This record gives sequence, structure tokens and C-alpha cells, in this order.
Amino acid sequence: MAKLTVSDLNLEGKKVLMRVDFNVPIKDGVIGDDNRIQAALPTIKYVLDHKGKAILCSHLGRIKKEDDKKGLSLRPVAERLSNLLNKPVIFVPVTEGKQLEDAINKMEDGSVLLFENTRYEDVVNGEYVKRESGNDPKLGEYWASLADEFINDAFGTAHRSHASNAGIAEAMHKDGKPVAAGFLMEKEIQFLGEAVNNPKRPFVAILGGAKVSDKIGVIDNLLDKADKIIIGGGMTYTFYAAKGIKIGDSLIEKDKIDVAKKILEKGGDKIVLPTDNVVAKEFKNDAEHKVVAGDIDDGWMALDIGPKSIEAFENVLKDAKTVVWNGPMGVFEMSNYAQGTLKIGEFLGTLSDATTIVGGGDSTAAVKQLGVADKLTHISTGGGASLQYLEGKTLPGIAEIDNK
Repeated sequence: MAKLTVSDLNLEGKKVLMRVDFNVPIKDGVIGDDNRIQAALPTIKYVLDHKGKAILCSHLGRIKKEDDKKGLSLRPVAERLSNLLNKPVIFVPVTEGKQLEDAINKMEDGSVLLFENTRYEDVVNGEYVKRESGNDPKLGEYWASLADEFINDAFGTAHRSHASNAGIAEAMHKDGKPVAAGFLMEKEIQFLGEAVNNPKRPFVAILGGAKVSDKIGVIDNLLDKADKIIIGGGMTYTFYAAKGIKIGDSLIEKDKIDVAKKILEKGGDKIVLPTDNVVAKEFKNDAEHKVVAGDIDDGWMALDIGPKSIEAFENVLKDAKTVVWNGPMGVFEMSNYAQGTLKIGEFLGTLSDATTIVGGGDSTAAVKQLGVADKLTHISTGGGASLQYLEGKTLPGIAEIDNK
């Protein structure tokens, strides 16, 4: 189902409320990585170029007590956004009330305003009340009352039903006002949706990370859709245990062994597991380590896939026409156990004839570290959201966007 997008709206002279994802790392008022701000620029610029009044809102971090608010103001974000747009950004240090309303009413066409962190509303008068993250309908209605149109461009929070996305959208619908996707949201829906529902084949999914429990729903959904599912990372060893392969001191979820057995039975040769591993004596980068095939002896733990597994995975990937990758192949943050993740990322960058989609923090970090990010089709901006999308779940932030 095609969704209404920002380019379908008449923006001129309109108050356009935009939910963006400015949840960026900030330390002592300094932004560490502004990728999420950069990702929102095309939609913001489009609204400004079409003489809309862009009213931006975003959450930043988690706020559970009054003290948390001190280091989580969006003011530094407003300053960075102003530099990136090369124009003033009005910053309003509150989330509701006369100060915000007056500032919006004074806006000129083509101007931009950012109001304070929506999660400030989770703590009121020192009490943790979760107005924003609990989707208080009155808060959603208030924010919706500030604008003529609503654009959701925050895919990273699309799996959450919060006042600043689902709540605003519900209130806009009641008032007969349009709810549209921004360009970033549109791109996520296009690439992830196509990959899962209408992939070019062969379709290969690469799933890594520590826990089977985090990815059960994804594996289950993709077993019916993918041609091959490559499994790496810590969850490998729960599958090893299900197959009767010795895992030594490797990570395992004992309560998920039966689930892993069922997945292996259902998947058959669709499931591709590592055949060799880099094992270490301790969970340390400089610990004694070696490569072993098959069984892992007691006293050793697997921390990365081995060279034969990398080669086997590349062999599966070389003919793929659609690849979705989420999660590292090993303990990526330690250089001695990062090779599996880096080699897979590097190989994906060579697949010029395939749609390649990467999601999840470590996988994304790997392709950026390698400088191959621009050779991939799409890097998803939402870890949890992209996983739930791959599970086939309905994401509240997307469901509330108007269909065309």
C-alpha cells in the first residue's frame, strides 16, 4: 500500500509539524555524530523550499527523573542544524505552552523551528509520568493543534507508539488533517518493504548478534521469504548446541535450544551456519586465540567466525540479488574478533548487481569503517524498527501515515 509523502502535500504557508529523529550522541553539549540530523535534511529543505513553516520535534535519550533533563536539551542540535541548513533555526526551550505557540505564530514561510526534547514530558513536576513514551492522547492532541499538516520522518521510532508520532497522527486524523511520510521514512518503507515482500532473487538474509531470542521472529518470518539465511555472531552457538556440536564456553541461551532445533528443522538447508570459529581463552582482545573447525573444547569461547566460514558465506552471497544484513558476525568492538563482520561488509560492497540493505549498529559501523557505505543500496536508520519490520510486524509510526 503506497503511503502519502511530503511531495504529495501543498506546503505553502502551512504550519508543518515534522517528527524527526535527532536522537544523537551529545556529551557536554557537543554532538558526537550528526548522521541522523543529516538524514533529515532532504525533507526539511523540501518543506522550506516550498514555503512551508517547518516545526520540528524529536526525542533525545531517556528521561526518568528531573535531573536527566540537564544533559538532554535539543539546543545543541538546533545550533548544528542551523549550520547545516545555513540559516537560522528558532529554538524554543519548552514542549508546550504560550512561549511555543507565540513562536510558531510569528514564523514566516520558509522558516524552521525546533522545540525542546519531547521526552521532557515523561517527567512532570519531578514525577515519572511517561506522557510522551506512554502516548498520552492529550499531549498528542496538543502537538497536533499546533499545525496544519504532519510529516513523520523518524523511522528509528516507528516501532514505538508515542505521543510524538502515533499520538499526533491520531489527533490529526480526527481533525481531518493530512499525515505523510518524509523522504527518509519513504525510503525505509520502500527498501525494507520490497526486500521482505517482493525481493529480487536469490534473497539472502544475514543475521548476527548475541541472542537468538532477539531474532527468533525475524528468522521465522524470513524462512518463508528468503532463499538462504546466514547466521553468525553469538547466537550461532545456541544453534550449534541444537545440532549437538560442542560449544566450550561460548555464549548460549539454554532455554532457546528447542526453538533453535525447530528453526533448523523448518529451515533445512536454507540455514547456513559457520563451520569454523575464532576461539579465545578469555573475553579479551589480547587473550590467547586460534581458529578451530567443528567442536569447541571446554575452556575456549567462540568470538568470531573463521576464514572458511567467511569464504562459505561469500560463496552464498556472490549470486544474491537482494541482501538484508542485521547484526555482527563476532565481537566487532575487539579488533581480533572483527574480521568476520568486516569481511562480510567489504564483500557486500562488491555486489554491484544486488539490492544491499544494512541495519543495526555494529553492521552499520562496519560498512562505514570500511568506506563501503556509499556502495550499498540502503543503510537503515532504525535498529529496533528495522528488525520489527523484518519480522513482518505492523509499526505504529508507519500504520498511522495516510495511504494514497
